[in-house]
Amino acid sequence: MERSPIRIHGIPMDIGQSRRGVDMGPSAIRYAGLQGRLETLGWQVTDAGNLVIPDVASDPIGNAHHSAGVAAVAQQAFVAMQRCVAAAEVAIFLGGDHSCAIGTIAGSLTRLGRTGVIWVDAHADFNTPTTSPSGNVHGMVVASVMGHCPAPLRIGPQHLPATDIVMIAIRDLDPLERLALRNSGIRVFTMRDIDEQGMAGVMHTTRQLLGACDSLHVSFDMDSLDPSIAPGVGTPVSGGLSIREAHLIMELLADDGRVRALDIVEVNPILDQYNRTAELAVALTGSLFGQRIL
Repeated sequence: MERSPIRIHGIPMDIGQSRRGVDMGPSAIRYAGLQGRLETLGWQVTDAGNLVIPDVASDPIGNAHHSAGVAAVAQQAFVAMQRCVAAAEVAIFLGGDHSCAIGTIAGSLTRLGRTGVIWVDAHADFNTPTTSPSGNVHGMVVASVMGHCPAPLRIGPQHLPATDIVMIAIRDLDPLERLALRNSGIRVFTMRDIDEQGMAGVMHTTRQLLGACDSLHVSFDMDSLDPSIAPGVGTPVSGGLSIREAHLIMELLADDGRVRALDIVEVNPILDQYNRTAELAVALTGSLFGQRIL
């Protein structure tokens, strides 16, 4: 991977979902030693602090709770990503709930050339206000960046095409979301696919599918991991990735060399045990940025 400078932004937001606590995720990840880990690997790292999270705002569209507040944060994230692109920096965004990726992915799409998105999550986040049973915006992120959600949940001038996103570790879908995802054209690797093909096989196919992309944006929800190893997440779902499967994703992407942005989201310290989940987030980030076993 090209050793461009890394810039870290925290997004301490929890209004995109209904379970409090993920707003403390950026602090937990920093406390677990993220910057030091990256600097030990030879990277030049700047921590730009946190984006400003507004008070909960009224909802301008039905069944998308706190959408005005989420959109305001996503717009900040969009601008922050654009600045990293202009400065030729690698961007790391620490969540907070996954709705922040509405802005970070939109910002990545302004990069010259094609940007591929690798979405690692127990959930597809492919609901819209029409299909969502909860109204939580963190479950609408991919639909939003593909242009399927109404304003204000559309950030930036470009929409992500289905050909430029691959989903990994999916295992919990809402009924109408499942139907929409089947018809979307997105390549989805469920946990069954990982069981059958192995993570190396899944990643080989993923890199082939995104082979025409000039850069990659990794959006990694810590609930993609099994709760037995990552208990401190906003929406845990059993049957998730093992530690080695998650590390292999990151190690193979490090070998690929095209990653220019990382979201690492949904760490909830309130639900964690001795900061285990934040420490795992740091370890996985280390693997993405070049840490090797040998």
